[in-house]
Amino acid sequence: MAFRSILFTDLDPVLPTEPPPFFGDLNLGKIVDSITAGWKDYNLAPFYYLPLKDLDAIAYRQEVMRDITDTGLMKTLNDFTNQMRTMRQYLEEAKKIEFYNHAKDRRFLSAAEVYGKAVECLRDGLRTVELKSRGLRGFTDYLTEYVNSFSFQTLRSESRKLISDLSSVRYGLLLDSGRVTVRPFSGEIDYSAAVEATFEKFRREATGKYWLESARWDGMNHIEAQIQDRVARMYPEIFGALDKFSSTHADFLDESVARFDREIQFYIAYITFLEKFRRAGLSFCQPQVSSTSKEVGVREAFDVALADKLIGEGSGVVPNDFFLAGRERVFVVSGPNQGGKTTFARMFGQLHYLASLGCHVPGKEARLFLFDRLFTHFEQEEDIINLRGKLQDDLVRIHQILENASTSSLLIMNEMFSSTTLQDAVYLSKKMMSRISSLDVLGVWVTFLDELASFNEKTVSVVSRVDPANPAVRTFKVERRPADGLAYALAIAQKHRVTYELIKERINA
Repeated sequence: MAFRSILFTDLDPVLPTEPPPFFGDLNLGKIVDSITAGWKDYNLAPFYYLPLKDLDAIAYRQEVMRDITDTGLMKTLNDFTNQMRTMRQYLEEAKKIEFYNHAKDRRFLSAAEVYGKAVECLRDGLRTVELKSRGLRGFTDYLTEYVNSFSFQTLRSESRKLISDLSSVRYGLLLDSGRVTVRPFSGEIDYSAAVEATFEKFRREATGKYWLESARWDGMNHIEAQIQDRVARMYPEIFGALDKFSSTHADFLDESVARFDREIQFYIAYITFLEKFRRAGLSFCQPQVSSTSKEVGVREAFDVALADKLIGEGSGVVPNDFFLAGRERVFVVSGPNQGGKTTFARMFGQLHYLASLGCHVPGKEARLFLFDRLFTHFEQEEDIINLRGKLQDDLVRIHQILENASTSSLLIMNEMFSSTTLQDAVYLSKKMMSRISSLDVLGVWVTFLDELASFNEKTVSVVSRVDPANPAVRTFKVERRPADGLAYALAIAQKHRVTYELIKERINA
Protein backbone atom coordinates (compact mmCIF):
# COMPACT_ATOMS: atom_id res chain seq x y z
CA MET A 1 0.00 0.00 0.00
CA ALA A 2 1.38 3.38 -1.01
CA PHE A 3 1.94 5.87 1.78
CA ARG A 4 2.38 9.60 1.37
CA SER A 5 1.79 11.53 4.55
CA ILE A 6 0.44 11.19 8.08
CA LEU A 7 -0.79 14.81 7.90
CA PHE A 8 -2.14 15.37 4.40
CA THR A 9 -4.47 13.38 2.17
CA ASP A 10 -3.74 15.26 -1.06
CA LEU A 11 -0.61 16.22 -2.98
CA ASP A 12 2.25 17.79 -1.08
CA PRO A 13 1.13 21.29 -0.02
CA VAL A 14 3.45 24.26 -0.02
CA LEU A 15 4.02 25.06 3.64
CA PRO A 16 3.97 28.77 4.47
CA THR A 17 7.03 30.26 6.12
CA GLU A 18 5.10 33.02 7.89
CA PRO A 19 1.95 32.84 10.03
CA PRO A 20 -1.40 34.11 8.70
CA PRO A 21 -2.07 37.83 9.32
CA PHE A 22 -4.69 37.16 12.02
CA PHE A 23 -2.31 35.17 14.25
CA GLY A 24 -1.35 38.19 16.31
CA ASP A 25 -4.92 39.37 16.93
CA LEU A 26 -6.05 35.93 18.11
CA ASN A 27 -2.87 35.17 20.10
CA LEU A 28 -2.43 32.04 17.98
CA GLY A 29 1.28 32.76 17.69
CA LYS A 30 1.66 32.36 21.46
CA ILE A 31 -0.22 29.06 21.30
CA VAL A 32 1.95 27.68 18.49
CA ASP A 33 5.11 28.81 20.29
CA SER A 34 4.01 26.91 23.40
CA ILE A 35 3.09 23.80 21.41
CA THR A 36 6.38 23.64 19.51
CA ALA A 37 8.71 24.80 22.30
CA GLY A 38 10.27 21.36 22.78
CA TRP A 39 10.36 20.48 19.08
CA LYS A 40 12.53 23.21 17.56
CA ASP A 41 14.60 20.65 15.64
CA TYR A 42 11.50 19.60 13.69
CA ASN A 43 10.34 23.07 12.56
CA LEU A 44 6.68 22.28 13.22
CA ALA A 45 5.33 25.84 13.11
CA PRO A 46 4.63 25.80 9.31
CA PHE A 47 2.22 22.89 9.83
CA TYR A 48 0.22 25.12 12.18
CA TYR A 49 0.22 27.95 9.65
CA LEU A 50 -1.76 25.94 7.10
CA PRO A 51 -5.46 25.34 7.89
CA LEU A 52 -7.22 22.56 6.03
CA LYS A 53 -10.07 23.31 3.63
CA ASP A 54 -11.52 19.81 3.29
CA LEU A 55 -13.63 17.90 5.82
CA ASP A 56 -12.08 14.57 4.86
CA ALA A 57 -8.59 15.96 5.47
CA ILE A 58 -9.69 17.11 8.94
CA ALA A 59 -11.23 13.70 9.66
CA TYR A 60 -7.94 12.07 8.54
CA ARG A 61 -6.05 13.94 11.28
CA GLN A 62 -8.75 13.41 13.88
CA GLU A 63 -8.51 9.66 13.29
CA VAL A 64 -4.76 9.70 13.92
CA MET A 65 -5.25 11.78 17.08
CA ARG A 66 -7.74 9.22 18.39
CA ASP A 67 -5.46 6.29 17.59
CA ILE A 68 -2.53 7.84 19.44
CA THR A 69 -4.53 8.73 22.54
CA ASP A 70 -6.80 5.66 22.65
CA THR A 71 -4.25 2.90 22.00
CA GLY A 72 -1.39 4.00 24.23
CA LEU A 73 0.89 4.54 21.25
CA MET A 74 2.53 7.61 22.75
CA LYS A 75 5.38 5.67 24.39
CA THR A 76 6.15 3.82 21.14
CA LEU A 77 6.19 7.10 19.21
CA ASN A 78 8.29 8.88 21.84
CA ASP A 79 10.82 6.04 21.81
CA PHE A 80 11.00 6.27 18.03
CA THR A 81 11.43 10.05 18.25
CA ASN A 82 14.30 9.76 20.73
CA GLN A 83 16.07 7.15 18.62
CA MET A 84 15.73 9.25 15.47
CA ARG A 85 17.12 12.25 17.30
CA THR A 86 20.10 10.15 18.36
CA MET A 87 20.53 9.02 14.76
CA ARG A 88 20.56 12.62 13.52
CA GLN A 89 23.05 13.57 16.21
CA TYR A 90 25.41 10.81 15.06
CA LEU A 91 25.06 11.95 11.45
CA GLU A 92 25.81 15.54 12.45
CA GLU A 93 28.88 14.41 14.35
CA ALA A 94 30.02 12.43 11.29
CA LYS A 95 29.65 15.51 9.08
CA LYS A 96 31.86 17.53 11.41
CA ILE A 97 34.75 15.06 11.12
CA GLU A 98 36.78 16.31 8.17
CA PHE A 99 40.09 14.45 8.18
CA TYR A 100 39.69 11.27 10.24
CA ASN A 101 37.84 8.91 7.93
CA HIS A 102 37.73 5.89 10.25
CA ALA A 103 36.09 7.94 13.01
CA LYS A 104 33.70 9.44 10.49
CA ASP A 105 32.73 6.00 9.21
CA ARG A 106 32.23 4.69 12.78
CA ARG A 107 29.83 7.54 13.60
CA PHE A 108 27.94 6.84 10.39
CA LEU A 109 27.69 3.16 11.32
CA SER A 110 26.28 4.11 14.74
CA ALA A 111 23.65 6.26 13.05
CA ALA A 112 22.64 3.42 10.72
CA GLU A 113 22.45 0.95 13.60
CA VAL A 114 20.23 3.26 15.70
CA TYR A 115 18.03 3.93 12.67
CA GLY A 116 17.55 0.23 11.97
CA LYS A 117 16.55 -0.50 15.57
CA ALA A 118 14.21 2.52 15.62
CA VAL A 119 12.37 1.37 12.49
CA GLU A 120 12.02 -2.21 13.72
CA CYS A 121 10.78 -1.14 17.16
CA LEU A 122 8.27 1.24 15.59
CA ARG A 123 7.01 -1.50 13.27
CA ASP A 124 6.60 -3.86 16.21
CA GLY A 125 4.86 -1.23 18.33
CA LEU A 126 2.37 -0.32 15.61
CA ARG A 127 1.52 -3.96 15.01
CA THR A 128 0.68 -4.63 18.67
CA VAL A 129 -2.35 -2.30 18.73
CA GLU A 130 -5.59 -2.17 16.78
CA LEU A 131 -5.31 0.89 14.58
CA LYS A 132 -8.40 2.50 13.09
CA SER A 133 -7.00 5.60 11.39
CA ARG A 134 -6.28 5.52 7.69
CA GLY A 135 -3.02 7.31 8.25
CA LEU A 136 -1.43 4.97 10.79
CA ARG A 137 -2.79 1.83 9.12
CA GLY A 138 -1.36 2.95 5.80
CA PHE A 139 2.00 3.77 7.35
CA THR A 140 2.11 0.45 9.21
CA ASP A 141 1.55 -1.43 5.94
CA TYR A 142 4.28 0.62 4.30
CA LEU A 143 6.69 0.13 7.20
CA THR A 144 6.13 -3.62 7.26
CA GLU A 145 6.92 -3.84 3.56
CA TYR A 146 9.95 -1.59 3.98
CA VAL A 147 11.39 -3.61 6.88
CA ASN A 148 11.06 -6.78 4.80
CA SER A 149 12.73 -5.19 1.79
CA PHE A 150 16.13 -6.33 0.55
CA SER A 151 17.73 -2.92 1.04
CA PHE A 152 16.68 -2.62 4.70
CA GLN A 153 17.57 -6.21 5.53
CA THR A 154 20.98 -5.71 3.92
CA LEU A 155 21.50 -2.53 5.96
CA ARG A 156 20.63 -4.34 9.19
CA SER A 157 22.71 -7.46 8.57
CA GLU A 158 25.79 -5.52 7.46
CA SER A 159 25.59 -3.03 10.34
CA ARG A 160 25.21 -5.80 12.92
CA LYS A 161 28.14 -7.76 11.48
CA LEU A 162 30.36 -4.68 11.36
CA ILE A 163 29.60 -3.75 14.96
CA SER A 164 30.34 -7.32 16.03
CA ASP A 165 33.59 -7.36 14.03
CA LEU A 166 34.70 -4.00 15.46
CA SER A 167 34.00 -5.20 18.99
CA SER A 168 36.42 -8.07 18.37
CA VAL A 169 39.30 -5.70 17.54
CA ARG A 170 42.11 -5.97 20.14
CA TYR A 171 45.39 -4.13 20.19
CA GLY A 172 48.05 -2.97 22.58
CA LEU A 173 49.64 0.41 23.21
CA LEU A 174 53.16 0.90 24.46
CA LEU A 175 53.84 4.41 25.81
CA ASP A 176 57.49 5.23 26.34
CA SER A 177 59.10 8.70 26.57
CA GLY A 178 56.68 10.41 24.23
CA ARG A 179 56.67 7.52 21.82
CA VAL A 180 53.50 5.54 21.09
CA THR A 181 53.75 2.03 19.68
CA VAL A 182 50.67 0.22 18.37
CA ARG A 183 51.01 -3.56 18.34
CA PRO A 184 48.80 -6.65 18.19
CA PHE A 185 47.16 -7.72 21.42
CA SER A 186 49.28 -10.41 23.07
CA GLY A 187 47.05 -11.51 25.91
CA GLU A 188 48.37 -8.95 28.38
CA ILE A 189 46.92 -8.92 31.86
CA ASP A 190 43.70 -6.97 32.30
CA TYR A 191 44.94 -4.74 35.10
CA SER A 192 41.53 -3.32 35.82
CA ALA A 193 40.34 -6.81 36.71
CA ALA A 194 43.50 -7.44 38.75
CA VAL A 195 43.06 -4.22 40.75
CA GLU A 196 39.42 -5.01 41.42
CA ALA A 197 40.31 -8.48 42.60
CA THR A 198 43.03 -7.12 44.92
CA PHE A 199 40.65 -4.74 46.67
CA GLU A 200 37.68 -7.14 46.73
CA LYS A 201 38.23 -7.91 50.42
CA PHE A 202 37.62 -4.26 51.29
CA ARG A 203 34.21 -4.16 49.56
CA ARG A 204 31.29 -3.18 51.76
CA GLU A 205 27.59 -3.61 51.21
CA ALA A 206 25.24 -0.76 50.18
CA THR A 207 27.96 1.37 48.69
CA GLY A 208 26.98 4.29 46.52
CA LYS A 209 27.69 4.62 42.84
CA TYR A 210 30.51 6.95 41.95
CA TRP A 211 30.58 6.55 38.20
CA LEU A 212 32.03 9.46 36.29
CA GLU A 213 29.86 10.25 33.29
CA SER A 214 32.04 10.86 30.26
CA ALA A 215 31.15 13.66 27.91
CA ARG A 216 29.74 12.89 24.47
CA TRP A 217 32.28 12.38 21.74
CA ASP A 218 33.38 15.78 20.45
CA GLY A 219 36.19 14.92 18.10
CA MET A 220 39.64 13.36 18.28
CA ASN A 221 43.19 14.66 18.20
CA HIS A 222 45.91 13.75 15.72
CA ILE A 223 47.57 11.21 18.05
CA GLU A 224 44.33 9.28 18.48
CA ALA A 225 43.80 9.41 14.71
CA GLN A 226 47.25 7.97 14.02
CA ILE A 227 46.64 5.19 16.54
CA GLN A 228 43.38 4.42 14.76
CA ASP A 229 45.11 4.36 11.38
CA ARG A 230 47.63 1.83 12.61
CA VAL A 231 44.92 -0.34 14.14
CA ALA A 232 43.15 -0.25 10.76
CA ARG A 233 46.31 -1.59 9.12
CA MET A 234 46.23 -4.50 11.53
CA TYR A 235 42.59 -5.28 10.61
CA PRO A 236 42.34 -4.28 6.95
CA GLU A 237 39.28 -6.42 6.17
CA ILE A 238 37.16 -5.00 8.99
CA PHE A 239 38.06 -1.37 8.35
CA GLY A 240 37.76 -1.89 4.60
CA ALA A 241 34.20 -3.15 5.17
CA LEU A 242 33.53 -0.11 7.38
CA ASP A 243 34.62 2.24 4.60
CA LYS A 244 32.54 0.35 2.03
CA PHE A 245 29.48 0.43 4.33
CA SER A 246 29.55 4.22 4.50
CA SER A 247 29.65 4.60 0.73
CA THR A 248 27.17 1.80 -0.03
CA HIS A 249 24.54 3.02 2.44
CA ALA A 250 25.16 6.76 2.20
CA ASP A 251 21.42 7.35 1.69
CA PHE A 252 20.09 4.76 4.14
CA LEU A 253 17.39 7.07 5.54
CA ASP A 254 14.10 6.23 3.81
CA GLU A 255 12.21 9.30 2.58
CA SER A 256 8.82 8.17 3.88
CA VAL A 257 10.23 7.22 7.28
CA ALA A 258 11.96 10.60 7.55
CA ARG A 259 8.73 12.37 6.59
CA PHE A 260 6.78 10.37 9.15
CA ASP A 261 9.38 11.19 11.79
CA ARG A 262 8.77 14.91 11.28
CA GLU A 263 5.03 14.89 10.66
CA ILE A 264 4.10 12.66 13.61
CA GLN A 265 5.59 15.31 15.89
CA PHE A 266 2.63 17.53 14.96
CA TYR A 267 0.41 15.12 16.89
CA ILE A 268 2.88 14.33 19.68
CA ALA A 269 3.59 18.01 20.38
CA TYR A 270 -0.10 18.92 20.46
CA ILE A 271 -1.15 16.00 22.67
CA THR A 272 1.73 16.78 25.04
CA PHE A 273 0.66 20.44 25.11
CA LEU A 274 -2.87 19.47 26.19
CA GLU A 275 -1.67 17.60 29.27
CA LYS A 276 -1.10 20.76 31.32
CA PHE A 277 -4.70 21.85 30.74
CA ARG A 278 -6.14 18.46 31.65
CA ARG A 279 -4.09 18.42 34.85
CA ALA A 280 -5.69 21.79 35.64
CA GLY A 281 -9.16 20.28 35.18
CA LEU A 282 -9.84 21.81 31.75
CA SER A 283 -11.33 19.80 28.91
CA PHE A 284 -10.43 19.40 25.24
CA CYS A 285 -12.56 17.53 22.72
CA GLN A 286 -12.65 16.59 19.06
CA PRO A 287 -15.19 18.93 17.44
CA GLN A 288 -17.86 18.12 14.90
CA VAL A 289 -16.92 20.23 11.91
CA SER A 290 -19.31 21.17 9.12
CA SER A 291 -18.81 23.08 5.88
CA THR A 292 -22.56 23.75 5.51
CA SER A 293 -24.18 24.20 8.92
CA LYS A 294 -23.50 27.47 10.74
CA GLU A 295 -25.22 26.32 13.92
CA VAL A 296 -22.06 26.35 16.03
CA GLY A 297 -21.72 25.86 19.75
CA VAL A 298 -19.26 24.84 22.48
CA ARG A 299 -19.62 23.88 26.14
CA GLU A 300 -16.99 25.11 28.61
CA ALA A 301 -14.68 26.72 26.07
CA PHE A 302 -11.79 29.03 26.93
CA ASP A 303 -9.03 31.14 25.41
CA VAL A 304 -6.09 28.71 25.10
CA ALA A 305 -3.37 31.38 25.17
CA LEU A 306 -4.84 33.07 28.26
CA ALA A 307 -5.42 29.72 30.00
CA ASP A 308 -1.80 28.73 29.33
CA LYS A 309 -0.66 31.95 31.00
CA LEU A 310 -3.05 31.64 33.96
CA ILE A 311 -2.11 28.01 34.63
CA GLY A 312 1.55 29.05 34.70
CA GLU A 313 0.66 31.70 37.28
CA GLY A 314 -1.42 29.27 39.33
CA SER A 315 -4.67 31.15 38.62
CA GLY A 316 -8.07 29.74 37.73
CA VAL A 317 -9.60 29.71 34.25
CA VAL A 318 -13.24 30.71 33.62
CA PRO A 319 -14.84 28.69 30.78
CA ASN A 320 -17.80 29.91 28.72
CA ASP A 321 -20.59 28.35 26.66
CA PHE A 322 -22.00 29.71 23.40
CA PHE A 323 -24.22 28.65 20.53
CA LEU A 324 -25.77 29.99 17.35
CA ALA A 325 -29.00 28.47 16.07
CA GLY A 326 -31.23 28.93 13.04
CA ARG A 327 -30.39 32.15 11.20
CA GLU A 328 -28.16 33.51 13.97
CA ARG A 329 -24.74 34.42 12.66
CA VAL A 330 -22.97 37.18 14.63
CA PHE A 331 -22.31 37.56 18.33
CA VAL A 332 -22.43 41.20 19.38
CA VAL A 333 -20.44 41.35 22.61
CA SER A 334 -20.93 44.26 24.99
CA GLY A 335 -20.37 44.97 28.67
CA PRO A 336 -17.81 46.58 30.95
CA ASN A 337 -14.15 46.85 30.07
CA GLN A 338 -11.84 44.10 31.32
CA GLY A 339 -14.85 41.81 31.55
CA GLY A 340 -13.78 39.18 29.02
CA LYS A 341 -15.23 40.58 25.77
CA THR A 342 -12.00 40.46 23.76
CA THR A 343 -11.15 37.10 25.31
CA PHE A 344 -14.48 35.75 24.05
CA ALA A 345 -13.74 37.01 20.54
CA ARG A 346 -10.26 35.47 20.54
CA MET A 347 -11.64 32.21 21.91
CA PHE A 348 -14.18 32.03 19.06
CA GLY A 349 -11.42 32.46 16.49
CA GLN A 350 -9.02 30.04 18.18
CA LEU A 351 -11.67 27.33 18.36
CA HIS A 352 -12.43 27.49 14.65
CA TYR A 353 -8.78 27.72 13.64
CA LEU A 354 -7.67 24.75 15.77
CA ALA A 355 -10.61 22.75 14.40
CA SER A 356 -9.44 23.55 10.86
CA LEU A 357 -6.07 21.96 11.74
CA GLY A 358 -7.77 18.72 12.78
CA CYS A 359 -6.82 19.36 16.42
CA HIS A 360 -8.74 19.02 19.67
CA VAL A 361 -10.39 22.26 20.80
CA PRO A 362 -10.99 23.61 24.31
CA GLY A 363 -14.34 22.50 25.67
CA LYS A 364 -16.36 19.41 26.56
CA GLU A 365 -18.39 19.40 23.36
CA ALA A 366 -18.08 21.44 20.16
CA ARG A 367 -19.80 22.00 16.81
CA LEU A 368 -17.83 24.32 14.56
CA PHE A 369 -17.81 25.66 11.02
CA LEU A 370 -15.11 25.05 8.41
CA PHE A 371 -14.33 28.52 7.07
CA ASP A 372 -12.63 29.38 3.79
CA ARG A 373 -10.88 32.49 5.15
CA LEU A 374 -10.57 34.07 8.58
CA PHE A 375 -10.48 37.86 8.96
CA THR A 376 -9.81 39.92 12.08
CA HIS A 377 -10.07 43.63 12.73
CA PHE A 378 -8.51 44.63 16.04
CA GLU A 379 -7.51 48.11 17.07
CA GLN A 380 -4.07 49.18 15.85
CA GLU A 381 -1.84 52.11 16.57
CA GLU A 382 -1.77 54.82 13.94
CA ASP A 383 0.83 54.30 11.24
CA ILE A 384 2.58 57.57 10.40
CA ILE A 385 3.85 56.07 7.13
CA ASN A 386 0.43 55.74 5.48
CA LEU A 387 -0.62 59.23 6.68
CA ARG A 388 -4.10 57.97 7.55
CA GLY A 389 -5.99 58.89 10.69
CA LYS A 390 -7.42 56.16 12.91
CA LEU A 391 -10.97 56.41 11.55
CA GLN A 392 -9.79 56.33 7.94
CA ASP A 393 -7.53 53.38 8.71
CA ASP A 394 -10.46 51.49 10.25
CA LEU A 395 -12.57 52.14 7.16
CA VAL A 396 -9.83 51.12 4.72
CA ARG A 397 -9.10 47.87 6.58
CA ILE A 398 -12.73 46.83 6.95
CA HIS A 399 -13.39 47.68 3.30
CA GLN A 400 -10.59 45.32 2.26
CA ILE A 401 -12.00 42.59 4.51
CA LEU A 402 -15.54 42.89 3.17
CA GLU A 403 -14.29 42.93 -0.41
CA ASN A 404 -12.50 39.61 0.10
CA ALA A 405 -14.92 37.85 2.44
CA SER A 406 -17.39 35.23 1.23
CA THR A 407 -20.40 33.59 2.78
CA SER A 408 -18.06 30.89 4.17
CA SER A 409 -15.70 33.32 5.86
CA LEU A 410 -15.20 34.00 9.56
CA LEU A 411 -15.03 37.60 10.78
CA ILE A 412 -13.87 38.79 14.22
CA MET A 413 -13.90 42.51 15.02
CA ASN A 414 -12.90 44.27 18.20
CA GLU A 415 -13.87 47.83 19.21
CA MET A 416 -14.09 49.79 15.99
CA PHE A 417 -14.82 53.50 15.44
CA SER A 418 -13.83 54.48 18.96
CA SER A 419 -12.09 57.54 17.53
CA THR A 420 -15.21 59.20 16.17
CA THR A 421 -18.47 60.56 17.62
CA LEU A 422 -21.15 58.22 18.92
CA GLN A 423 -23.56 59.29 16.19
CA ASP A 424 -21.04 58.61 13.41
CA ALA A 425 -19.95 55.31 15.01
CA VAL A 426 -23.56 54.10 15.10
CA TYR A 427 -24.14 55.14 11.49
CA LEU A 428 -20.98 53.47 10.16
CA SER A 429 -21.47 50.34 12.26
CA LYS A 430 -25.03 49.83 11.02
CA LYS A 431 -23.82 50.14 7.43
CA MET A 432 -21.17 47.52 8.13
CA MET A 433 -23.58 45.20 9.91
CA SER A 434 -25.96 45.40 6.97
CA ARG A 435 -23.14 44.31 4.64
CA ILE A 436 -22.07 41.52 7.02
CA SER A 437 -25.63 40.25 7.25
CA SER A 438 -25.99 40.18 3.48
CA LEU A 439 -22.80 38.11 3.25
CA ASP A 440 -24.23 35.73 5.88
CA VAL A 441 -20.80 35.30 7.50
CA LEU A 442 -20.19 33.91 10.97
CA GLY A 443 -18.52 36.25 13.36
CA VAL A 444 -18.02 38.13 16.60
CA TRP A 445 -18.19 41.91 17.02
CA VAL A 446 -17.01 43.40 20.29
CA THR A 447 -18.50 46.87 20.58
CA PHE A 448 -19.57 49.64 22.93
CA LEU A 449 -22.64 50.27 20.75
CA ASP A 450 -25.69 48.58 22.23
CA GLU A 451 -27.68 49.44 19.08
CA LEU A 452 -25.90 46.67 17.15
CA ALA A 453 -26.97 43.93 19.54
CA SER A 454 -30.54 43.89 18.18
CA PHE A 455 -29.77 44.87 14.60
CA ASN A 456 -31.68 41.94 13.04
CA GLU A 457 -32.41 38.23 13.47
CA LYS A 458 -28.81 37.32 12.59
CA THR A 459 -27.28 39.21 15.52
CA VAL A 460 -27.11 37.73 19.01
CA SER A 461 -26.49 39.90 22.02
CA VAL A 462 -24.04 38.52 24.57
CA VAL A 463 -22.92 40.52 27.59
CA SER A 464 -19.93 40.09 29.87
CA ARG A 465 -21.46 39.54 33.29
CA VAL A 466 -20.56 41.36 36.49
CA ASP A 467 -21.13 40.35 40.08
CA PRO A 468 -24.77 41.29 40.95
CA ALA A 469 -23.69 42.20 44.46
CA ASN A 470 -20.87 44.39 43.21
CA PRO A 471 -21.08 45.51 39.57
CA ALA A 472 -17.44 46.64 39.64
CA VAL A 473 -16.33 43.00 40.02
CA ARG A 474 -15.96 41.05 36.76
CA THR A 475 -16.98 37.39 36.59
CA PHE A 476 -15.48 36.87 33.08
CA LYS A 477 -18.64 34.97 32.17
CA VAL A 478 -20.38 35.92 28.91
CA GLU A 479 -24.14 35.28 28.70
CA ARG A 480 -26.85 35.67 26.09
CA ARG A 481 -29.09 38.59 27.04
CA PRO A 482 -30.10 41.99 25.70
CA ALA A 483 -27.49 44.72 25.98
CA ASP A 484 -28.46 47.53 28.35
CA GLY A 485 -25.17 49.24 29.13
CA LEU A 486 -26.16 49.52 32.79
CA ALA A 487 -23.34 47.40 34.16
CA TYR A 488 -20.78 49.48 32.29
CA ALA A 489 -22.39 52.75 33.38
CA LEU A 490 -22.57 51.64 37.01
CA ALA A 491 -18.95 50.51 37.01
CA ILE A 492 -17.82 53.89 35.65
CA ALA A 493 -19.98 55.68 38.18
CA GLN A 494 -18.44 53.69 41.00
CA LYS A 495 -14.95 54.34 39.69
CA HIS A 496 -15.57 58.10 39.83
CA ARG A 497 -17.59 57.86 43.08
CA VAL A 498 -20.76 59.34 41.62
CA THR A 499 -23.27 56.57 42.38
CA TYR A 500 -26.44 57.49 44.30
CA GLU A 501 -25.16 55.92 47.50
CA LEU A 502 -21.75 57.60 47.35
CA ILE A 503 -23.20 61.01 46.50
CA LYS A 504 -25.70 60.68 49.32
CA GLU A 505 -22.91 59.66 51.68
CA ARG A 506 -20.88 62.75 50.81
CA ILE A 507 -23.92 65.04 51.22
CA ASN A 508 -24.66 63.64 54.66
CA ALA A 509 -21.02 64.05 55.63
